Amino acid sequence: MTKTFSDLMRDARSLVSVRRLEDATAVIQEALGGRKGPTGAARHDGPSIELKAGAGETSSDRSAKPGPAKFGGVEAFAPFLATRPRFRMPAAQPVPAPVHLPDGARFETHVYEGPEGSRSFRLYLPSSLPAGPRPLILMLHGCTQNPDDFARGTRMNAVAEEAGLLVAYPEQPQSANARLCWNWFEPAHQKAERGEPAILAGIVRQVVSTQTVDESAIFVAGLSAGGAMAAVLGATHPQLFAGVGVHSGLPYGAATDVGSALSLMRSGKGGVAPGARGGPAPRLIVFHGDGDRTVHPSNGGAVAGPSRPDETVERGVSGGRGYARHLRAGGPLPEVEYWTVEGLGHAWSGGDAGGTYADPAGPDASREMVRFFLGRPRQP
Repeated sequence: MTKTFSDLMRDARSLVSVRRLEDATAVIQEALGGRKGPTGAARHDGPSIELKAGAGETSSDRSAKPGPAKFGGVEAFAPFLATRPRFRMPAAQPVPAPVHLPDGARFETHVYEGPEGSRSFRLYLPSSLPAGPRPLILMLHGCTQNPDDFARGTRMNAVAEEAGLLVAYPEQPQSANARLCWNWFEPAHQKAERGEPAILAGIVRQVVSTQTVDESAIFVAGLSAGGAMAAVLGATHPQLFAGVGVHSGLPYGAATDVGSALSLMRSGKGGVAPGARGGPAPRLIVFHGDGDRTVHPSNGGAVAGPSRPDETVERGVSGGRGYARHLRAGGPLPEVEYWTVEGLGHAWSGGDAGGTYADPAGPDASREMVRFFLGRPRQP
């Protein structure tokens, strides 16, 4: 009897529970259309679920003709789902070039310690801070990245320098996830004041206690696994964050284990945790490339939520790429901007190619997010 995708994912979870990790990987490959799963004592001799992540996708990674992204084997998803069991050490990550600092600016290293755990983080302080409280953005890197790499790829420090705001970049250690991913798909990290959401909220509160921060202007943004965790924070801590930015991410509560996360990334279809979309929500800006072959583009629409009767769509070209910008004005529901970028793969739109998972083409996602967060009119 041919097993369904759900059957294979259930088999994979059972294998993981008894630490037959290589066999579980082979089953996942079969579920995603690759080789057959293990039989008896057979061992998997192909790629493991912890693969080396390459640089961000660009337009050359997909066909020139626009259309639905094509999804391949487990290698497209592996960097986002590696959990604590480690049977193969990940390859050493390249050391990014130092982040350039304007005269007078500081990029400090701090450590947060709290009841749910500790994390180091980098804090950018612009060279010329305006008088009075300043806005703060919490930036969550993707898998295999670190704060310096993410700061370079997004160029968020340069935008913060212009806007006079603070930026904090938490770092996910290998001890928490073998591929440095935020554990957005684990129930233990999907609740208010528990697990990683509690740690990240604690970092924000520590910065508030040591800097002059406008507590009505605290925002969170992230890429991929970081974008998914930003969505978690927006849902679990809506009183703390006034706005959320999700780039190439996934909706809160739609995955609760590795199997459902793989399904969500592959097809955009997943379950919904009870109450996942209930309660107040911050303002939201979403970016997703229609050429993303790692996180299915439909996830961007799922994060943004259903369209509204008064929704408007603006189409244009920026940075050499076409885009559609869906505007939902707010009112009884939170304001939403949902950007789809033509030809963009799994990478930060309008970023610095010196960082990983960053594509210089397309709209400048960092600048657009800051503009949205601060409530400024968009420049033509």
